[in-house]
Amino acid sequence: MNHPKRLLLSNLAWSQEVSTREPEFFSELARGQQPRFLWIGCSDSRVPAERITNAQPGELFVHRNIANLYTSDDGNTSSVIEYAVHALKVEHVIICGHHHCGGVRAALSPPSDALPIVNRRIAGLRELAGRHRDELHAIADFDERVDRFAELNVIEQVRLLRESPIVRRAPRPPQVHGWIFGLRAGLITQLTDMDEARDIAGMHAEAHQSVAA
Repeated sequence: MNHPKRLLLSNLAWSQEVSTREPEFFSELARGQQPRFLWIGCSDSRVPAERITNAQPGELFVHRNIANLYTSDDGNTSSVIEYAVHALKVEHVIICGHHHCGGVRAALSPPSDALPIVNRRIAGLRELAGRHRDELHAIADFDERVDRFAELNVIEQVRLLRESPIVRRAPRPPQVHGWIFGLRAGLITQLTDMDEARDIAGMHAEAHQSVAA
């Protein structure tokens, strides 16, 4: 059923299921939120933060926009970060991009006359592509080029956010992490914090070995 009514019916079923399984769940939820993580992700419908991390309501404070961008002149994104860092006092900020990103693809393609607002939104992304022109042009396959640029974009957004006054002036500055979500396998890869990334890779390898055994 491709109708909003399906979403309402699904919500009703979910609410009833959770209330039956955990009678105190919603009363606890209504008491307030204390998330430890701010998630800045892409608006892409294939990358729902809570689902791909198996997080529960209340665990993630989520902001999503096209191509998971942070710019200091964007009041929407900046207000979310300010509230998360200074009011909720989150301990970690995760910027998570994804492969096959439409916003990244658009930044590597000629501007569309039909999308003037999007063009303005990703202007900085086009500039970033220019700074990485040699590396990107060396990748012959366009889809692979898009995926690599999605990774470079995450790394750049992490750098910008780490250097931002919102984060640097916080009483307890959070750690800022850069992740990429692979749609083909459904796995998240760390692009920053490489020591931790190697530990996670080792855990994945051990899990695969256990399954093979």
